[in-house]
Amino acid sequence: MGSNRRLCLIIWVIFVLVSVPIRGQGIKSTRLLDLVIRDYTFKSFNKHFKTGTPYSINLPSNLSGITVYTSRYRCGSLKRYGATINEFYLKVGVDVHPCIERILIVTQNLGNNWSNIYYDNYDALLGYQLVSPVLGLLAYNSGDHGDDTQFEVKIRSPGGIQINFSNYTASSTLDGRIKMCATFEGDGRVKLAKEVAPSVCGAMSQGHFGLVVQSPLLPVRKKMRGWTVAFGCSVGAAIAVFLVGLLLIAMFVKVKKKARLEEMERRAYEEEALQVSMVGHVIRVHTASATRTSPRIEQNLRPPR
Repeated sequence: MGSNRRLCLIIWVIFVLVSVPIRGQGIKSTRLLDLVIRDYTFKSFNKHFKTGTPYSINLPSNLSGITVYTSRYRCGSLKRYGATINEFYLKVGVDVHPCIERILIVTQNLGNNWSNIYYDNYDALLGYQLVSPVLGLLAYNSGDHGDDTQFEVKIRSPGGIQINFSNYTASSTLDGRIKMCATFEGDGRVKLAKEVAPSVCGAMSQGHFGLVVQSPLLPVRKKMRGWTVAFGCSVGAAIAVFLVGLLLIAMFVKVKKKARLEEMERRAYEEEALQVSMVGHVIRVHTASATRTSPRIEQNLRPPR
């Protein structure tokens, strides 16, 4: 069982490593992007990594713009002392489930270009714009007992997890608009909440986070979207009516043409029947005979004297 899972994982890793360099920016799924980053993280993982020390992960050129760090922790130590990993601060009391012994915490900074992938996967962002890169915090079992133990684990912190965006936001670009913390759920939903401090967001578990503000074009976009839908429906209905009309006309013309042909055949048959009659086993065709006055024999009689 374990060998089969290990073989499947190896095949998956080979597929990802081969296909990703070809596709590059063609990755459209946030989940697929997480899996690709995970595979490169484990590929670069060294068991001699020091506990609690963040290490940079080298990504291929087609994933340029993404910054990834990983740190290795014991579950018990993480719960007793918490941790600070780049922009993420995990308070004391972190609960990891399930955890065999150690975990790898992976932080992502998707940068300005790759953060836009969330607009394609989360419709709730319509009307909002990101004013920070999307930052990700994920955790995996360290895989000390083989490749089949390299799975994602859940981390929760009763005291909360803080995400610091102060290095990525500029107040001059906000035009007085209020920033909101966006938490991107795995099911495609987005949760918005207030900041716990200026440019600092709070969370209870791992995930992806960003700062957003309401877009000034929101009313116009909504109006344009409604007008576009109405216009599209009207045009579609008109085209449908036009096509149905053409179909009815074609059917009417076909029926009329068929009826006319049947009428012509009927008349031709009747005219032929009038001219043909059966005599015994011989068909005799009647033709009109010329009419003339029968000749009269003249007698050369002498008149009486």
